[in-house]
Amino acid sequence: MDINKEKLTELISEESVQKRVKEIAADISQKYEGDAPILIGILNGSFIFCADLMREMDIDCEIDFIKVSSYTGTQSVGTVKLRKDISADITNRHVVIVEDIIDSGLTIKFIKDRMLEAGPKSVAIVTLLMKPDIAKLDFDIDWVGFEIPPEFVVGYGLDYDQLFRNLKGVYRLEGFESE
Repeated sequence: MDINKEKLTELISEESVQKRVKEIAADISQKYEGDAPILIGILNGSFIFCADLMREMDIDCEIDFIKVSSYTGTQSVGTVKLRKDISADITNRHVVIVEDIIDSGLTIKFIKDRMLEAGPKSVAIVTLLMKPDIAKLDFDIDWVGFEIPPEFVVGYGLDYDQLFRNLKGVYRLEGFESE
């Protein structure tokens, strides 16, 4: 399916995203002052958010990545598949999971449970976007950049079939119909 940029409507500006990233980074830096947490970015969507967040933090930290899949196009397939696991030892470490968006909560629950199995000192979660109307979680998210309505969005790392990740803001995909 060919989607052109005329179908995109800005939901969150680049300036708003960067301002919120700085606020979250300052909060994480304060919480973990004197420690060196490890950020676990969820690929592919969170890589831009994770990089910007890390650069804004003023404490020592490490980074690793995990890759899972639960979507095809705009549809969740209802299961989470591990594509790449972390390589770092997180035992007795402060872990901060960095997610781009929480929709149903299926992926973040899977990853949180997986991290807890390794015996970390703590696990915190930061997400750029959250859809509270559809997220079904039995735990709190420590940092939420923006709450958004249950619409399909792209930009700032989020994609539609690998397209639009490079947009600097977050955009609603207008007039979209599933294939």
